[in-house]
Amino acid sequence: MENSKNYKTYRKNHLTVFRQIFGLFFALTIIAGFLVLFDGVSAQNTITVPTAAPSAFRVGERLTYNVSLDKFKNAGYAEIYVVSRGKLADRDAVELSSKIKTNDLVSAAFYFLDQARTTFAASESGLPLYVRKTENGSVLPNETINNYLLAPTVNYDLLTLIYQARNTGGNGTFAMQENEKIYSVNLQSGVSEKIRTDVGEFDTIASTVQSEYLTEKGLTDARINFSADDQKIPVLFRFKTAKGEFRATLASIQNLDGGAVVTPTPIVIQTPLRPTATPAPIVTPTPYIENQPLLSELPFVLGETLDYQFTSAGQNIGTVRLQAKERKKINGQDSLLIDAVVTNVPSGNRPFALNDGIKANINPDTLAPQQIELKFNGALNTLNQAVRFDQRSGAAFLNGVNKIDVPVGTHSLLSLIYAIRSFNLKPSKDPSNPVNDTRVSVFWDKQPYVFTLRPSTGDILNLRGEKVSAQQISVNTGNPQLDALGLRLWLSNDDKRTPLRLTIGSFQADLIAESKIPPR
Repeated sequence: MENSKNYKTYRKNHLTVFRQIFGLFFALTIIAGFLVLFDGVSAQNTITVPTAAPSAFRVGERLTYNVSLDKFKNAGYAEIYVVSRGKLADRDAVELSSKIKTNDLVSAAFYFLDQARTTFAASESGLPLYVRKTENGSVLPNETINNYLLAPTVNYDLLTLIYQARNTGGNGTFAMQENEKIYSVNLQSGVSEKIRTDVGEFDTIASTVQSEYLTEKGLTDARINFSADDQKIPVLFRFKTAKGEFRATLASIQNLDGGAVVTPTPIVIQTPLRPTATPAPIVTPTPYIENQPLLSELPFVLGETLDYQFTSAGQNIGTVRLQAKERKKINGQDSLLIDAVVTNVPSGNRPFALNDGIKANINPDTLAPQQIELKFNGALNTLNQAVRFDQRSGAAFLNGVNKIDVPVGTHSLLSLIYAIRSFNLKPSKDPSNPVNDTRVSVFWDKQPYVFTLRPSTGDILNLRGEKVSAQQISVNTGNPQLDALGLRLWLSNDDKRTPLRLTIGSFQADLIAESKIPPR
């Protein structure tokens, strides 16, 4: 129960900045061009309902998108799906669904978005009859329902608007109602462009998106590329902000039920309608090059080697080397290998054994964990385990067998050590109001815990006879046994944010050497 409360607090505190930016990005996807954010704008005095014919719902059509943010190529994914057709309160209706889920590290700390929507739309008008929205941003999903069966609406919702926008080929002004507010969005088609995706190469027409709301939020150059054929598939969505460029690129097209089309009259077209993408030319894949340099934005470089002396109650118990060792392709993924290995052990009964350690693979750009292995031969052998992370679905696989649901973006111990160096850890001005605490999901033992990082003001450490400026970070893990040991970490105050000291209980690790060992 305590962990659930921590998890709820964690998710709540990390749906702020990224939710405002990425939430808008998804909303634009859903309305055929990232047209709006879920938090709408003030109602207009007059809204004109479009007179265009209702869009054609192709039952079984499922469109999925890969989402990227600037250099982060796998920031998340989105999907829209025409599920079925049937009767709803004696009305001929089409069931639509959408979902979006973010994954990986896309900023200094984790910000998650996990939303789903089901809309039943009238097949004769294309307008919504019943809308159910689910926000999975906390332990218990938050569900919102809008029922228009008794009081019909003349405004689209996010899902029905995407099909109306497709129907008009990316042209027109649309009235939309979200969160009890009504506003208009204007689309205007422009130049022709060829867009290459994982599905193939498409001839498209780019439509610009204009809205006062977008201007207020600092979004510019919002565009949607619709395929130039009769399908009007939204192939690419993009816009720019101060944070960088957002893009959602078509990843797959499925017509699960044969592509039957729902038109204003209840006629099922027998001939399946499928996208007619121009076949992509055969291109020789760019060969993968091992040990490419890491992003310049990261506070460490490939080959960084940090040596720490571990003591217990003042007695030397061993030396551990922490290293960003090499960058290779592992299981088809670009991967950075990091490890912490015991390199020296004094004689006597010690908790460490020579070559004990932890090895992990992480995403070189986002630092999100891919897998980790703990291997100890001495007294710590009860900690031995191997964990593989699926950041797309939010799952951890323990020892290759047990699947454990975890928040998307959950860290391993080693990935956290490197990621924490990129976090914005400015201390609160008021110690009694720690608004700058950072909460991070971390997998430990057999489950995820919410680690709370509380930054303090500056500190001075004595390392190797030198005084070094540092910042102390207190860590609350949510595990009573660990928290009783008072885990603390000191980071250097320079741009590298190097871990200088770690204390837990009677154990202490101090940085004694720093070097760069190029990968072999």
